[in-house]
Amino acid sequence: MDWKLLASTFGVIFLAELGDKTQLATFGVAAGSGGGARWSVFVGSALALVASSAIAVVAGSLVGDVIPAKWLERAGGAAFIALGAWMLWKSV
Repeated sequence: MDWKLLASTFGVIFLAELGDKTQLATFGVAAGSGGGARWSVFVGSALALVASSAIAVVAGSLVGDVIPAKWLERAGGAAFIALGAWMLWKSV
């Protein structure tokens, strides 16, 4: 187990998810379900995040075998810049 990679992945994903739509959706479900259902909401949301992370890891490892990581990082950065520019342009 690569503990340094585990810790850095945890930190990046944890910070990225704070205030994200996933967390806000979970907040809304928990608020609307009453106090007794909090464990059901927690387990359901945790399983959903684990499942989506598993898909990302499998897809990433398959794509990473074909396309160099440097190009994937560049494509991801370009996509974020393009989406940010589009959102700024739409808001004007």
